[in-house]
Amino acid sequence: NETKRLRYQVEKVLQMSLYEKGNIRFNEREVDANVIIDDVVKTFTLKVQQSGGQLEANLDAEDAAIYVDEMHFTNVVFNLLDNAVKYRRDDEPLRLSVSTKNQGQRLIITVQDNGIGIRHDDLKHIFHRFYRVHTGNKHDVKGFGLGLAYVKGMVELMHGTIKAESELGRGTKFIISLPLID
Repeated sequence: NETKRLRYQVEKVLQMSLYEKGNIRFNEREVDANVIIDDVVKTFTLKVQQSGGQLEANLDAEDAAIYVDEMHFTNVVFNLLDNAVKYRRDDEPLRLSVSTKNQGQRLIITVQDNGIGIRHDDLKHIFHRFYRVHTGNKHDVKGFGLGLAYVKGMVELMHGTIKAESELGRGTKFIISLPLID
């Protein structure tokens, strides 16, 4: 498991390096975001349930056709869900939700949890490479501070935006906005 995790982290470093140099391989095509998100949710449900939590999907966007790299889009959703599991609270079962909706010519994807949350001062840095939020006594969380930098980089390559809202001790919400196909 550690070897797999390290290989995944190395892959993120390489992808971020290629992204920064403008050499990342990006195979864009039309996809249905609801279908991809639903697949990720199905894969993740067991992991969430094993931690005693619940994962709810409300894929309400009537139009979810976007033009993205399917692998990178899948990784974006996976990273956000994985962070929610990693940074869950010990005193309360994890409640995690993923939703989609339409807003004008954009698809809005929201990933929300009731985890440990992020301090306001840390919130403005979470998308920076190698930045890790201090989690106090939570020593079981491994990583190099690359996940959210990768997420933001990929969302921007998809001509989208991402923002985070959080309250310490109450949870975090990530909101992605991507252009719909005309």
